[in-house]
Amino acid sequence: MSDKLAEFAGSWVFIIGFGIVLFAWIIANSFILKHPYDPYPFILLNLILSCLAAIQAPIIMMSQNRQEAKDRIRSKNDYKVNLKSELIIEDLHKKIDELQKLHQELLNKIDTLNKM
Repeated sequence: MSDKLAEFAGSWVFIIGFGIVLFAWIIANSFILKHPYDPYPFILLNLILSCLAAIQAPIIMMSQNRQEAKDRIRSKNDYKVNLKSELIIEDLHKKIDELQKLHQELLNKIDTLNKM
């Protein structure tokens, strides 16, 4: 839930929509309404914005913590995969070295047989 909310709160749709709502609130309370429900200096609007920030910040931080935990697990898995790959490559190097050694021994035996 926090991931979805953080994704929406950080989108252009939210930013533009929120800007439109703020602009409409200010215009309505400044010029349109004869008896504005939130006259300048917009104390109710400031209260709403403060409450939104107070709720939104911890939710976004929860989402970031969850993402950090996922990244930590992913990096541990990457390390394990890299370590296993390194061990496999090291084993392949040893096998190739043994094959080269056997190949050289066979060539030496063929040379000695050809000389006889």
